[in-house]
Amino acid sequence: MASTNQSPQYKKTEANFLAAKTNKDKIYWLEEMIKECPKHKSSEKMLANLKTRRKKLLEKIEGTKKMRRSSGRVGIKKEDMQAIILGKTNSGKSSLLSLLTNAQVVVSPIVFSTKQPVIGMMDYNGVLIQLIEVPAIESEYYDKGLVNTADTILILINEIKDLNDIEKSLQNVHGNKIVLFNIKDNIDKRKLEATLKSKKINFVIINTKTKENMEQLKETIFSSFEKIRIFTKEPGKEKSKKPMIFNPDSTIGDVAKKVLKNISTIKQTKIWGPSSKFPGQIVGLQHKLKDLCVVEFKTR
Repeated sequence: MASTNQSPQYKKTEANFLAAKTNKDKIYWLEEMIKECPKHKSSEKMLANLKTRRKKLLEKIEGTKKMRRSSGRVGIKKEDMQAIILGKTNSGKSSLLSLLTNAQVVVSPIVFSTKQPVIGMMDYNGVLIQLIEVPAIESEYYDKGLVNTADTILILINEIKDLNDIEKSLQNVHGNKIVLFNIKDNIDKRKLEATLKSKKINFVIINTKTKENMEQLKETIFSSFEKIRIFTKEPGKEKSKKPMIFNPDSTIGDVAKKVLKNISTIKQTKIWGPSSKFPGQIVGLQHKLKDLCVVEFKTR
């Protein structure tokens, strides 16, 4: 980019531009070069080239920012049940995702090490729940859009004051919020529990190092979706190993529509479990089901 008849100050500025490591610094020195470039006819082409280069660099920077803002949602297909793990940097988000799911997670002490969402599937007694760790809430990579549309928000904190800071950024969330206090050594659990109860929030005290209360946490996460698990079986056989997921107060008819091609072929329906008066009760399509019921269809 050097040219004859340029001032020593221009050449020094150009050298700084060529040595710049970041786009921000490059923009600064480009603008300085534009200022130092002579404003006469013979240098018009050089000045135009400098301005074009500045424009392209600014467009590149803006494109990178847009990609970062949208990266949280690119390639993420929302499953029937989705929970987001959020918190401040180094609060234990990656460790928690690793404990609860099959995700390949890199746990690092470096601040803001998570730069894009990390997805894992949590198995709760045969029910798969999508868990997503998002970048730290104070990071430039944090994606509000992904958080706002999640079914459940898992707020991971290490101190009570962290909760106050985080809740300021959760004004537009629609999902159920669960506060997870990731305890450190030598903490008074009784006092902590009393403090959290006084705030009238849904919480679980955990420890990602000792794996304390992980099973309780899984149950709490599943309960937050307000779904029921229904098993099916064929006559003379065992019930299905994995349950189907339905909304509360779903009926036998809802199950039939999901598992049978033609519900008119049903001759008889039996149920076992919480909604039955006795094992193997014969019921109709309008019968309302409860969590962990077993449904058997006999067809023509």
